[in-house]
Amino acid sequence: MTDHHSPGEQLVQINDVELCVETFGNPAHPAILLADGATASMLWWETELCQHLARRGRFVIRYDNRDTGRSTSYPPGQPGYAYTDLAADALSILDALDIKRAHVVCRSMAGGIGLLLGVDHADRVASLTFVSTSTGADGLPPSSDELGSGIPADPDPADPAAVVDYVVASAKACSGGSPYFDETAVRTLVERDVARTRDLAAMLGNHYALSFDGSARDWAAITAPTLVVHGDLDPVCPLPHGHAVHEAIPGAELLILAGAGHDLPRPLWDIFVPALLQHTADGRA
Repeated sequence: MTDHHSPGEQLVQINDVELCVETFGNPAHPAILLADGATASMLWWETELCQHLARRGRFVIRYDNRDTGRSTSYPPGQPGYAYTDLAADALSILDALDIKRAHVVCRSMAGGIGLLLGVDHADRVASLTFVSTSTGADGLPPSSDELGSGIPADPDPADPAAVVDYVVASAKACSGGSPYFDETAVRTLVERDVARTRDLAAMLGNHYALSFDGSARDWAAITAPTLVVHGDLDPVCPLPHGHAVHEAIPGAELLILAGAGHDLPRPLWDIFVPALLQHTADGRA
């Protein structure tokens, strides 16, 4: 275990799993639970973004999924859990914080968590927001050919500096050539993230070894008010993936972020934050 963490972080014991959680704002305000995608710890929901939302009347919760950050890790290549376990982790965090319902924001791979929560646990979900995710339906365009050329060979997990370089290069490639990509800021974030991660080998690979045991869920069965957010430069899940999520969920709203890739660049927070605040402002929680 490393000690490169914020004083606001806490380890929550849930059965045989430790999850690292951090909150911002007043617990009496509507709760927003932020879940991130493959290999991404909670730090990728930047502290400044969380504080920005908290100052505007939201109780913001971010956490490290299993195999990221300070949460429980598993042997490389052998994740001892499934998607349904990740969804159960999210609910357990809400239970630990005594939150009955939350506005759930899921990015990238965590869209599967949002789908499971929205269909199987609708009573716990005040609203859903899907960022840079996909239904995975047949016929959607694959990731951009240019994506692979921008990502270097897998690093040696025993070399933290190499891991930092790899993650920064991957983030740059996933930005899709966005003019808003800030390599200096990303490197600072990644250096902190790598320093606090329990097992770098597990972080780099285990999420990609997961099978989606929630694939039988129907996106159309989601009843929570839903906002879909997608960058028009996304090379991982090109824009038609965002349209597919939007079209699959009855009554969903769509926000396209011009100039964003598979990320939420800081210069576009002035668009994203008001949209999220409006989406979570009508007393659903």
